Amino acid sequence: MQPSPPTLSIVIPVYNEAPNLEPLHAELTAALKALGQPYEILFVDDGSGDSSFEVLKRLSAADAHVRVIRFRRNFGQTAAFAAGFDYAQGEIIITMDADGQNDPADIPALLHKMRAGEYDVVTGWRVERKENFARRFLSKTANRLISNSTQITVHDRGCSLKAFRSEVAKQMRLYGQLHRFLPELAAIVGARVAEVPVNDRARRAGKSKYGAISRTPRVFLDLMTVFFMLTFFTSPMRLFGGAGLISTGLGLLTGGYLALAKIYHGLTGGWAGFQAYQIGNRPMLLLAVLLVIVGIQFLMMGLIGEMLVRVYYESQHKPIYTVREVLGPGG
Repeated sequence: MQPSPPTLSIVIPVYNEAPNLEPLHAELTAALKALGQPYEILFVDDGSGDSSFEVLKRLSAADAHVRVIRFRRNFGQTAAFAAGFDYAQGEIIITMDADGQNDPADIPALLHKMRAGEYDVVTGWRVERKENFARRFLSKTANRLISNSTQITVHDRGCSLKAFRSEVAKQMRLYGQLHRFLPELAAIVGARVAEVPVNDRARRAGKSKYGAISRTPRVFLDLMTVFFMLTFFTSPMRLFGGAGLISTGLGLLTGGYLALAKIYHGLTGGWAGFQAYQIGNRPMLLLAVLLVIVGIQFLMMGLIGEMLVRVYYESQHKPIYTVREVLGPGG
């Protein structure tokens, strides 16, 4: 019978991975039984068009530890992770790919790191990646860019093998391609993030469905979203207000320079000099007006953002903080 409640939940998005599922299940079962802890394996069928769901049905019928969540259509890996987090019952949630590239034998290392250092998130780092040079180069460049932008140093965000404390995973809200920024999203709710080296293996069968290079522009846009959430989410006026003040200030300085120049020519050349010095047809005047208008728009965006933040928190009674633990009476 299925142990209740499980302490470990393994979340695995599945999209057209029928040949890889049974070998992965066998490896996972061996690794998890060796840990001696109650566990569950959640396969999230992301609208597969092959026989993946039929394989998952067989696995679920034969193993009480296996649960299957089937989407009505393909929603993407981010949605699959989000569903897995929502349905997971374990105290610790471990994510991994269905293609066999993540090694279940690395799960104990993630758990040891999490418990030894009291971390909330531990992500795998594929030190020796089994991919072509182009993918490794793009991944390395993206990871460095993201680390510099978010100040969260993680070497390998593309590794799906990660461990989360349940209370952290269930607080994260995933959209778009945000599964690539799980460490950053965890940091937003105050999580402590670490990483450990893990084994990287060649895919057993088929081709990658979730790692297309064509998604790079969307990932970059999601990076901007994550950067905003990490830095300005609770105080958008700091971003938009700052930009508005700079733009308005530059516009006023430019307009003031033109006005003073015209006055100066009037003082030195009289009325004729004042009339002769034309500023109405100068591009600099148009620039000054544009900067002031843009600055006012930024300030208004900041005010609207502040109001939306208050609606977001107050309408849902969301706190603007997260508590790690409480000691003493009632803790």
